[in-house]
Amino acid sequence: MLQLHVKNETSRLKAVILGTAVSNGPTPSIEEAYDPKSLEHIKAGTYPVEKDMIDEMEAFNEVFKKYNVTVYRPQTIENYNQIFSRDIGFVIDDIFIKANILPDRERELDAIQYVIDQIDPAKVVRPPEEVHIEGGDVMLHNDHIFIGTYKGSDYKDFITARTNMAGVNYIKELFPHKIVKEFDLVKSKIEPRDNALHLDCCFQPVGENKGIIYKSGFREEADYMYLVNLFGRENLFHIEREEMYHMNSNVFSIDKNVVVSERNFTRLNNWLRDNGFTVEEIPYAEISKQEGLLRCSTLPLIRE
Repeated sequence: MLQLHVKNETSRLKAVILGTAVSNGPTPSIEEAYDPKSLEHIKAGTYPVEKDMIDEMEAFNEVFKKYNVTVYRPQTIENYNQIFSRDIGFVIDDIFIKANILPDRERELDAIQYVIDQIDPAKVVRPPEEVHIEGGDVMLHNDHIFIGTYKGSDYKDFITARTNMAGVNYIKELFPHKIVKEFDLVKSKIEPRDNALHLDCCFQPVGENKGIIYKSGFREEADYMYLVNLFGRENLFHIEREEMYHMNSNVFSIDKNVVVSERNFTRLNNWLRDNGFTVEEIPYAEISKQEGLLRCSTLPLIRE
């Protein structure tokens, strides 16, 4: 049996599900786009091709091998996008929570069922239907659980609004001993530079007490200030609008001092190194065209 254990974003990683770009399918139509960034690249004719995305994910996999991480991959669904495994489930402490994702992505859960079958069934939960919650919105920081949401009255009109307040309350009930704090995120259906699809698009902890943050991703300044006060302004790397667009906050930690980052994130990667991190740089710019990056592609199962 898999003994799940995830309490934060940065402890030494032992086991992870990494998505796959194999048999990714044709470029979606404009009508099929889930997010404004994919839409932008579909219209421009610059949507990523399968071979490039497979190469990028293999570079990520090689870093996991280097650090002796056990890697599980989804079973292949023909002509289907299975890159973003973070969307379909997540682990808090020793509980695997299946996400209530967009209905036509349900097959992605089936493709990792062989992994779920290795988990104690008592430790696998599925929220009720009215609960919307995706892994990109759920961020663990020891006794804290940070959750991205959208509180606008037009929630149902936004395909980019992925986690509702019912999702926040579900986690509060499931983990009553934790400090659960929700963050109201900025959403846009048409401008990717103004769309925090998930919390990890505008914030992520790194190391013991540092983080990457995009102030304008939060609808309420009080939410942004909550993180500034918790981490300390001097410990936060503030990214700019264009850096948020390129997903600079969506890196992935293998350990307290090891961060996998996109090789073009020059300013961020230099800051990380200046603060004592080992930065494993890989190409991931093609995958980022789908408004997802390194954290989105992973579903951690076990950290030390």
